[in-house]
Amino acid sequence: MPELIHETVVTTCAPDGRVHVAPMGARYVGDEVVLMPFRPSTTLANIETTGVAVLNLVTDVRVFAGCITGRHDWATVAVPEIVGVRLACALGHVSLRLVECIDDAQRPKLRLARVAQAQHAPFKGFNRAQAAVIEGAILVSRLHLLPAEKIDAEMRYLQIAIDKTAGPAELEAWRWLQEAVTQHAQARAEALR
Repeated sequence: MPELIHETVVTTCAPDGRVHVAPMGARYVGDEVVLMPFRPSTTLANIETTGVAVLNLVTDVRVFAGCITGRHDWATVAVPEIVGVRLACALGHVSLRLVECIDDAQRPKLRLARVAQAQHAPFKGFNRAQAAVIEGAILVSRLHLLPAEKIDAEMRYLQIAIDKTAGPAELEAWRWLQEAVTQHAQARAEALR
């Protein structure tokens, strides 16, 4: 059976207080959370330096699409349990403390203990457009790895859910992703000339 990975958003702070927001898959292993950020990454550097992070549970998919397309400035709120912040739009958060870093040249495995967690708003469920935006964001994060035909086919398929169920937030997020795909295709075409 494949590992169950939950799409979340991780907030970390640099020692100087600069906030970093990054979508990241999280694995729940007992009472711990396991993150495997790619090396190099700001998230990894911040966790290694400060020993803490905050896992944000969000349904505003603009955060996922925004971070993937270079929009990292999201409103945050301090958490009382650790020196860290959560997203203001988070439905809930889990404050984490680093237990162990299992080194790897590409993706170190970070085991983090839950320090505290809180619910800030009720979860009403996902609509298909939200799921499509998350899948689209993952696709856009891999543009440099995938053939153009696969990207186009996947985006066309995801467009169906956008057309049927998207609200204003999902439409905005989808537009950002489409712009990133278009820019990538143009850059690829220029490189071939």
